[in-house]
Amino acid sequence: MLLRVRIALPDRPGSLAEVTRVLGAAGADITQVTVLDRGAGQAVDDITVFCPEGTPKDALRKSLEGIDGVAVQGVWTTREAPGTYPELEILKYITTAGDRALTTLVDSLPVLFSADWAATAAEHGVLYASWRAPQKVPLPETVPPRPAAATLEGGLHVIHAPLPPLALTLLLARSDGPAFHRIEVHRLTRILEIFLSLPATERSVARQLRK
Repeated sequence: MLLRVRIALPDRPGSLAEVTRVLGAAGADITQVTVLDRGAGQAVDDITVFCPEGTPKDALRKSLEGIDGVAVQGVWTTREAPGTYPELEILKYITTAGDRALTTLVDSLPVLFSADWAATAAEHGVLYASWRAPQKVPLPETVPPRPAAATLEGGLHVIHAPLPPLALTLLLARSDGPAFHRIEVHRLTRILEIFLSLPATERSVARQLRK
């Protein structure tokens, strides 16, 4: 079972070593560490760990919260294989996906961002949604001018991203985990910029609109 753990910890020598010791004692095998933020004496890290099936997330959280100065921001399930560059593989596939470029992107984003689901919407409503999306997708009343993270009523964390050349809005959501970090928003922004530059993009959207 792959889990993603997001923690804030003191940015000083030995802090991460203490975290790895506690995770090891809990039976978690660290496979990847990503630094999201560093400054003002504090760091925010995403740690991907492999745990035996059935490992209680709350137990892992409590073990980490017992470390002085450590705050756990989230422990949630991830499907993103550590040590790989999945966005490069997805973008490579999209270039040859033809009319399926948009649906391929939407289906891939939840895996890339350890999220629950994604969807795209046009003026008349939802155009396409990944398989775990709810029947009623919570579309924004006002689309932000650039990708932005928010937490909706009920605790659903989302990124709303406009796709102006296509007259579409993209929504990425997760409920089991922390709010999207600004680094994740930036990463999504770059992926969408590349996607919008691909020749197959407009064709795939036109096909979806004809359905």
